[in-house]
Amino acid sequence: MHVRKGDTVVVIAGKEKGKRGRVLRVLTDKERVVVERVNMVKRHTKPTQANPRGGILDKEGTVALSNVALWCGKCGKGRRAKAELRQGQKKRRVCVNCGSLFESA
Repeated sequence: MHVRKGDTVVVIAGKEKGKRGRVLRVLTDKERVVVERVNMVKRHTKPTQANPRGGILDKEGTVALSNVALWCGKCGKGRRAKAELRQGQKKRRVCVNCGSLFESA
């Protein structure tokens, strides 16, 4: 998995191409991610005690993991990540192009 919960990603393929958002959830078994305000779908709900009116709700759908790339703030584009291990430090993800560190939540 090249993406973690809380990462900022950009969609690189599909109908939502070019949209950017934060990863809300990673579904590892299905290889899909839920990205904030991307791939919005309608959900028809029955009235419940928590939601007495019911109705039609908008919620985020999933996007294939292969269709998202990590967003590099320095490059201003979606980029691939490489693992970098320095002496006395933890392994961390850095941008392949500019070498800047990808922020994780």
